[in-house]
Amino acid sequence: MDAWPIGVFASVDAGLGVAWDVISELKLPTIQLHAPHEQKRNQQAAETFRSQLDKMDVQCTAVFGGFEGESYADIPTVVKTVGLVPEATRAGRLSEMLEIANFTKWLGCDTVALHLGFIPHDSAVDGYADIVKVTQQLCDHCGEQDQYLHLETGQETAEGLLEFIEQVGRKNLKINFDPANMILYGTGEPIEALKKVGHHVRSVHCKDGTWSDQPGETWGAEVPLGKGDVGMETYLTTLKEIGYQGPLTIEREIPQDPERQRAEIGQAIDLLTELRSRILS
Repeated sequence: MDAWPIGVFASVDAGLGVAWDVISELKLPTIQLHAPHEQKRNQQAAETFRSQLDKMDVQCTAVFGGFEGESYADIPTVVKTVGLVPEATRAGRLSEMLEIANFTKWLGCDTVALHLGFIPHDSAVDGYADIVKVTQQLCDHCGEQDQYLHLETGQETAEGLLEFIEQVGRKNLKINFDPANMILYGTGEPIEALKKVGHHVRSVHCKDGTWSDQPGETWGAEVPLGKGDVGMETYLTTLKEIGYQGPLTIEREIPQDPERQRAEIGQAIDLLTELRSRILS
């Protein structure tokens, strides 16, 4: 596959990605997939999905876990509800991620990904070591299946993410870099962050956003690709500089308006196609 194949974040029955039937309409070579509900995570279902993707000539490059009870209503709610960080739901969610890793293997994909949650900024605080441990457990399960685990950026600064990866100490722990999330969460200027963590980046999202007037306290706003503060040409140029050649996966989170979502993804495809041609020529 050539450098920078364009992809889209998709779903079977869960999550914010484009619906399954839209994949073939977009005629893109890759997708990232939001893991389906539990009843569709068995081997038979995975092999059926894999066959359907083969017929569409589409490669699934990552499967993202997500959990019941997660809410992105505001930043304090994310802290309390998202990922493997909240202690009350951690054990059950780890079990679910192990199932998702197995589903991912049956699907023929070597990458599992998730929002880990808000990792404490200070590695010395109570609970940090437990988050490291659960991440090690998930990495080790993935490693036994020759899989990578990708952490979605956003909740941590670049420095905090690098520290956490070092503490976990697993070679199959990588980053799914989402530049808009750095802006939406107010955790750092995305291009500078990308340069710092680039050696760990193994997948990316192409998403755009604008800064909040209270970064880190209230949400920024997600906007169509090219209309926000990321600077998509600079973003792609930096991806080239760090040697990234993997998919450019479009994520546009407006499931309540699928027609608008489909139109804006089409515009994003056009933008990325033009930038890719110019930057890689």
